Amino acid sequence: MNPTTIQIIGATLFAIAVLHTFSTKFFEHLAHTRPAHAGLWHLLGEVEAVFGFWAIVLILFMGFVAGKDAAVEYMDTRNYTEPLFVFAIMVVAASKPVLQFTTAVVRMVARSIPLAEPIATYFTIMAVVPLLGSFITEPAAMTLAAMMLRERYYSKGISRQLMYVTIGALFVNVSIGGTLTNFAAPPVLMVAATWDWSSLHMLSHFGWKAAVATIINAGAATLLFRAELTGLAQSETDSEKGEVPALMIAIHVFLLALIVVFAHHPPIFLGLFLLFMGVATAYPAYQTRLILREGLMVAFFLAGLVILGGQQAWWLEPLLKSMNATTVYFGATALTAVTDNAALTYLASLVDGLTDEFKYAVVSGAVTGGGLTVIANAPNPAGMSILRPHFNEGAVNPLGLFVAAVPPTLVTILAFRLL
Repeated sequence: MNPTTIQIIGATLFAIAVLHTFSTKFFEHLAHTRPAHAGLWHLLGEVEAVFGFWAIVLILFMGFVAGKDAAVEYMDTRNYTEPLFVFAIMVVAASKPVLQFTTAVVRMVARSIPLAEPIATYFTIMAVVPLLGSFITEPAAMTLAAMMLRERYYSKGISRQLMYVTIGALFVNVSIGGTLTNFAAPPVLMVAATWDWSSLHMLSHFGWKAAVATIINAGAATLLFRAELTGLAQSETDSEKGEVPALMIAIHVFLLALIVVFAHHPPIFLGLFLLFMGVATAYPAYQTRLILREGLMVAFFLAGLVILGGQQAWWLEPLLKSMNATTVYFGATALTAVTDNAALTYLASLVDGLTDEFKYAVVSGAVTGGGLTVIANAPNPAGMSILRPHFNEGAVNPLGLFVAAVPPTLVTILAFRLL
C-alpha cells in the first residue's frame, strides 16, 4: 500500500468521525450542563451531523492541498443516489396516510397472534416490518417500524432497557430483513448485478435464514419484556386520529411504490417526491408533521459517509483480499461496525475470481453486522433520528446500542453459519 497524503488524511478523519459517533452522548450532556454554549454542543452531539461535518473538513483540506478544482471534481464523482433516496423515502413513508395503512396491516396481523394486543403488536412490528424491507426497501421499512415503535411504545415512557433492546434488535432485523430479494438491501444491491444474483438466489441462500433469525430476535425481545409490554395501554396514536380517505391512502401508497421502483434514478424519484409534497400541501388535513428535518439530517449523514468512505478503499480492499471465506465472514461482520456495509460488498465486487463460498461469506457477514452501530447500515440513521429524542438527554449511547445489538447479531451468525 502506497497511500497518498489525502488518502491518509481521509482515513484519519474517518477514524475521528467514528470516534465522534461514540462521543455524541458526551456532547449532549455538555449541552445540558453548559448552557452558555448549548448550541455548539447540540451540533456536535447530533449523530446525524457527524460524518457530514468531518466530510466538510476533508473537502477543505483537499482544496487547500490539491486545489479547488480537484476538491470539486472529487465531490462531483461521488454517487449521492442513496442519501437522496433515503431522504425521499423517509418523508413519504412517515406520512400519515402511509402510516395509517401500515398500522392497519400490522394490527390485522397482530390479531392473528394469540397474545395480548400490546405484545402481539410489538412482535409484529419487530418481526414482520423488517422483512417488508425486502420489497419496499430497507430505509422505508426502518422508517415505518421506528415511527410505529415511537408512537406506540417509546412515547409511553418505557424502560431504558426496553428502549435499547428494541433499537438494537430493530437495527439487526432491518439489516438482514432486506435479503429476501436482490434489490432492497444496499449491500446486496452492490453485488447482485455483477455476480448475477437473482431474487430466487437471495431467497434460497440468504432470505429464509434471515427470516428465521428475525423471528427469533423479535420473539426473544418480546418474551423478555412481556410483563412491561402487557402493562402498556394502547391508545389512539397521532397517525390514527382522523381517518384518511381510502383514495388519499391509495395515492400515497402508489407514490411510495413508484419511488421504490425508481430508487436508482434520482431525477425520477425526486420528481415523484415533489409531487408528493404538492399533494401533502394541498391536503394538510390528512397529514401530520412531515419529518423533513430528520430526513435532511440523515441524508447529510449518508452523504458525509459517501465522501469520507471514498478515501478508504486503499486499506479496505487489500484487507478483504487477504482473508479466506471463513475469516472474511467474521471480518466483514466486524468491519461493518466501523464502515458502511455496502462499501464492503462493493469493494468485494471489484475483485475477480472469488469463489461462491467467499461471495456468500462477505455478503452475509456485511448484513450480519449491520445493527452494531449507527454507521453500519444505511437505514440505521433513519431509525436513530426518529427514536433518539426519547432517550435520556436525546442521545443514544453507542456502547448501549452495541451491547443491545450483540445478542441478535449472535443469533444471525448462527443462522447464516449453521442453517
